[in-house]
Amino acid sequence: MLAERDSLLRRLHELRSEHRDLDTVIARIEDSRYDQLQLQRLKKRKLKLKDEIAWLESQLVPDIIA
Repeated sequence: MLAERDSLLRRLHELRSEHRDLDTVIARIEDSRYDQLQLQRLKKRKLKLKDEIAWLESQLVPDIIA
């Protein structure tokens, strides 16, 4: 169980890092009037990462029994 939690935490860290990196890349591309198709793909990837991050965070929070 502990190894699984460590694995989830590592993956969460990787996804957050990639999400931050995409912020930087997207900002540069928007400023330079770069390829709009590439920009759209990066934004979709960023949204997918956000969803994965939310899912991983929900897995790390223990269930509360009412």
